[in-house]
Parts: sequence; C-alpha cells; structure tokens
Amino acid sequence: MKNILFIANPISGTHGKTSIFQMINERIDRDKYSWNIVNTKCQGDAVELAADAVKRHIDMVVAIGGDGTINEVARSLVNTDTAIGVIPCGSGNGLARHLQIPLNVNRAIDILNEGFVDMIDYGTINDKAFFCTCGVGFDAIISLKFAAAGKRGPLTYVEQTLREWLSYKPETYELETEDGVKIYEAFLIACGNASQYGNNAFITPKAKLSDGLLDVTVLKKFSVFDVPSLAFQLFNKTIDHNSCIKTFQCSKLSIHRSKPGVVHFDGDPMIMDKDINIELKRSGLKVIVSKKFNEEKQKDDSIVLQRINSFFEGIKDVNKGIMNTFSSTSKKKEGNN
Repeated sequence: MKNILFIANPISGTHGKTSIFQMINERIDRDKYSWNIVNTKCQGDAVELAADAVKRHIDMVVAIGGDGTINEVARSLVNTDTAIGVIPCGSGNGLARHLQIPLNVNRAIDILNEGFVDMIDYGTINDKAFFCTCGVGFDAIISLKFAAAGKRGPLTYVEQTLREWLSYKPETYELETEDGVKIYEAFLIACGNASQYGNNAFITPKAKLSDGLLDVTVLKKFSVFDVPSLAFQLFNKTIDHNSCIKTFQCSKLSIHRSKPGVVHFDGDPMIMDKDINIELKRSGLKVIVSKKFNEEKQKDDSIVLQRINSFFEGIKDVNKGIMNTFSSTSKKKEGNN
C-alpha cells in the first residue's frame, strides 16, 4: 500500500475542485493507495506541503492545478524518492500536455492507478527551478499581465497578448553558451525543458524531458505580415521552420541584458537581475506518466540505442577495412622483395 498526498490549488484554472475530490474518492485504486487531500491557502503553500510529504516518506504527491502548482510541488520533490503526479486543471497545462496526461479528470486518475514512473530533467533560472519553460521578453511581460488580470483562461491570455503586442519593443540580448557568445535583437527568448507553453502552443517543439538539453527559441524582429504564419506554426509544431526564428540546444545558457526586468518560469513572472543564468539538471524528478508516454519513450530509447550500436558497428567495419588494406599492402611489398 502506497501513500498519496493530493495538493489542490483552489483558484487555478477556471473551474472549482470539489467535484475532482469526489472523483478521486470514487476512482482511485483502494488496493494500491491510501490518500489525503489538502487545499493550498496562498502562493508558496504547495512548496511547504510537498516538502513535508518528503519528510514523511510519502510515495507520491499529486498536484491538482496548472503549471504553477506543479512547479511549487515539484521543486520540493527534486532529487528525492517521492514522485509527482498530475491532475491538470490549470489555464495552459503545458507539462501535463507534454506528458500526455489527459485533461479529463477520470482519465488522469487512471494514469495514477497505472503507476508508471519516469525520470525527467528540470531546469533552473537564477537558481529557481522550472520544469516546462522559462524565458525573457514579450512572453514574460504577458505572464506578468496575465497574473495581474484577475481572470484566468485562454481568452484572458489572448486579450493581454493583443493589447501588449502593439506597444512592445524588442530588446538586445547577449547569449552565452558552451559554443560561444551571440547577440540578438529579440522579441522573446524561450527555453524549453518541455515543448510548449500550454494550450498546445509549441514554442520549443522538439524539446524532450530526458535528453539533458535545453531547447532555445529566439524570436527575432518581425513585421505584422509575419504574424499569421508565426501564429499558425506555433500551434502546428513548426515554428522552428520560420525565418524569424533561431533555435539551438545547450545545457547552460547565460542571458545578459541592459537592465533588470521580468522573466517567467512555468508561467509565473518574477523580476530578476539583468544577468540570467539558466541550467539544465539531468534526471532529477520522478513523474507518474501515462502508459502511452512510457511506451513512446522506451521506443525512442530503443531507437537511440540502435543508432549507437550502428555507429560502433560502422567503426568496426572501418577498422576492419583499414586492417585488410594494410595487410594487402604489406603482402604486396613482401612479394616484390
């Protein structure tokens, strides 16, 4: 029998949580789990509740909320034996969508009952943990405005985006990675551990949660004529094909800007210094994932292993060919002598 602590953010998303508690009590596997459900009362409450669960050796902490709630829970679970589960009911649900956890509550509970555990990476931005995306620029400004709007949901997000876009000016950023330094005048810089902001807006479409790399998307200056294609490609997983976009991967990224300002991580805004250090941490968090996600990851791992084996087999063939050529040349020389 394993123990679960459900931590619910009562104000996340656009719907109440009372019916979710009833679904949990009706659907959770009683032969596998014993459980408790608690509500958060203020920002940061989930961090303390999850940390206490680790001290009490709780097997699983389930975040009932959006990416912000997941962030608070997960940051207390990194590098521990306690796994995080997710019942997504936030405004965007970026991490849950990447993990293929359904937005349907009953189906999300079924995934908890299946109990497949995976290890995923996480990132830090100036030592603040994030699990989905982080960044600077326009999207950080929108996160700040969205947080202050008083209303949740995608319509509020679209409203804030359209309002701010008319007046926003790109900034100049110096980006430093393991490969050197580059300077961009950029509308935004997004770093993805996962592939999307939420609501299937894929800002780093090729990002994977366990490859040890950050996927970075730089949106350079663009005109009003570029907006339709950018919007279409954002939701079509092809934004990295746009000429206004620069993408790359790294494990560490330093961003230098002219002055302090807002950043976002997992949808939450924060004012940070002009110098920003972002780093990917490998395999630091246990996550309850869907059977489909688990099978696809195993398939990906198998393909990678096959490619590695093929690479080394190729090296063997090359070495064998070199040795055969060397042997033939030596025999010819001996025959001539």
